[in-house]
Amino acid sequence: MTEKKERLTILIAGLIVGVCGALLVKFGNPKNMGFCIACFIRDTAGGLGLHKAAAVEYIRPEIIGLVLGSFCMAFMKKEFQPKGGSAPFTRFILGFAVMVGSLMFLGCPLRMVLRLAGGDLNALVGLAGFFCGILCGVFMLNRGYSLKRTYKMPTLEAVAFPGVQAALLVLLVAAPAFILFSEEGAGPGALHAPIAIALVAGLACGALAQRSRLCMVGGLRDVVLFKDTKLITGFAAIFAACLVLNICLGNFKLGFADQPVAHTAHLWNFLGMVLVGFGSVLLGGCPMRQLILAGEGNTDSVITVLGYTVGAAFCHNFGLASSGKGPTLNGQIAVIIGLVLCVIIGLANSRKE
Repeated sequence: MTEKKERLTILIAGLIVGVCGALLVKFGNPKNMGFCIACFIRDTAGGLGLHKAAAVEYIRPEIIGLVLGSFCMAFMKKEFQPKGGSAPFTRFILGFAVMVGSLMFLGCPLRMVLRLAGGDLNALVGLAGFFCGILCGVFMLNRGYSLKRTYKMPTLEAVAFPGVQAALLVLLVAAPAFILFSEEGAGPGALHAPIAIALVAGLACGALAQRSRLCMVGGLRDVVLFKDTKLITGFAAIFAACLVLNICLGNFKLGFADQPVAHTAHLWNFLGMVLVGFGSVLLGGCPMRQLILAGEGNTDSVITVLGYTVGAAFCHNFGLASSGKGPTLNGQIAVIIGLVLCVIIGLANSRKE
């Protein structure tokens, strides 16, 4: 693929993701949360009974769609490559830490952009922290940080995760008694677009993200390391498309206060996203990118997603997650521990020549 075609693919992918982010709110998702990887993994964990926060229990079709869209596109383009074995438990810990940071800020890097497009200025503080976290990760990369090589894995190992996502879709549609749903009016988990619309949006975004290699962390990292702006244009396109549609749909509200599913504790918005940026560079991609890689057959990314899932359940079971009222003390302690762990993992896996 030529560089010009790459840029066009990334731009189109960003525009489609931004449009989906705005329209999913129109169809029922929480405001400024048309698409949030961290929040939706958290909701799915609740729907499976891994935590008991009644306000956030729902198997999100968007997550299922991202994985299956990536899987189908990778298979069609002969890019499905079963591989893994690169420091799996370290990746699990980093995934856990990234989720702690995300639930401190109340959003992943994708939702950070969507919050900005909705006028939430708290996301500017998060963006500053995210960039600082990426700089910390780049520092480790310059020291020779690496989690070592991956190995070829059996095909069955790689298709298991897309298979699990397909099974979750069946459970969501069938709605057996053991699947939990937030009661109407309970909170974000009770707000969701119709299953078919959410699934189609996820499939489209997953396929496009697989082709474009869309990644917020990769975009900023490449700007810092190589002065390469290709990937970052995708997230500029997400912001622009979502901003225009939010204004047209009446979902734009500029300010810090009274933003949906957000708080104004600026220090912890900043530090939460420092942790997200730092941990994501060490992992090699943002939460959305990890889901796309998992769909392509990368079992290391599957382990990372499991780290996100367990981290989300842990945050809600032990009072680490923030709310609209602000962060908890437990969450503040967990963010600091997460940052320390990232420093230790970064230094331990660096080999400066």
